[in-house]
Amino acid sequence: MNELSKDAVNWLTVGEDAAGQRVVNFLVRMLKGVPKSHVYRIVRSGEVRVNKGRVAADTRLAIGDIIRIPPVRVAEPAAGRSPRPPPSAPLPVLFEDEALLAIDKPAGVAVHGGSGIAFGVIERLRAERPDAPFLELVHRLDRDTSGILLVAKKRAALVAMHGLLREGGIDKRYLVLARGKWRDEKRAVRLSLHKFATQDGERRVRVEAEGREALTVFYRRQTWPLHDPPLALLEAELMTGRTHQIRVHLAHLGFPIAGDDKYGDFAWNRILTKSGLKRLFLHAWKLQFAHPTTGQRVLLESPLAADLAGFVERLKDSASDRHAAP
Repeated sequence: MNELSKDAVNWLTVGEDAAGQRVVNFLVRMLKGVPKSHVYRIVRSGEVRVNKGRVAADTRLAIGDIIRIPPVRVAEPAAGRSPRPPPSAPLPVLFEDEALLAIDKPAGVAVHGGSGIAFGVIERLRAERPDAPFLELVHRLDRDTSGILLVAKKRAALVAMHGLLREGGIDKRYLVLARGKWRDEKRAVRLSLHKFATQDGERRVRVEAEGREALTVFYRRQTWPLHDPPLALLEAELMTGRTHQIRVHLAHLGFPIAGDDKYGDFAWNRILTKSGLKRLFLHAWKLQFAHPTTGQRVLLESPLAADLAGFVERLKDSASDRHAAP
């Protein structure tokens, strides 16, 4: 698609790749470099029109819709400074075909830009693949969570994958290290969750009866009952996809996740940092679903990230030393 004019009104016709997309997301993609807050502002003010009518930010587009986009200028970089480029190191690819792309996301990398983050995964991918007509996140991972992240390369694939997510058609498994004596081989946790904002504007979640239903099934993989404190490596199956679901469910039960800086034990986290664990022990390990185009079963796995795997090995070694002691 041609570059938009910065000095005149632009008129665009919605094609197949944008059908079903929210108008604000479409604009963010088209108006590269324009802050999302400004995009919301021009939609609310009525400067953006669809088929000559005002729209809300969450209005979904249809093929053939005519969008009016006002002239929007991107702020020029300060004199002597150039825009910060996306990181050059390519993101590890676990799977790719004409419809989907699966990235093995490192910890510490946001999935999208915003809130002081210039480039997330999706911005990096678009920079690496300038000729790709469509790249959108199928789902999200927290910045400190490593593992499998799905990206759609076609609008139809994105819509189909979102349908699978809503219907529970994607088997999502995580690996997590929690503190406490975990005894159950399998435990289903059904606790409703409510999202709220702190006084600082930070997003948080708490267990609340009037919240949205959330179900996580935990499987015991390995425990260290004699460790101080006792620890458990768990496999978490997400039956619903609420924000911070695994973290809040475990914290509410009294099993905080190692390295959790929002819902965990902060004093314990400082001890863990000195022991070599410097981030949240939560890894998106496995995804299984029917391919949106072929219908064939797709199984994706991401090995436990090296820093987390190394910490587990040290736990195993220390446990072996204790058993070997006279």
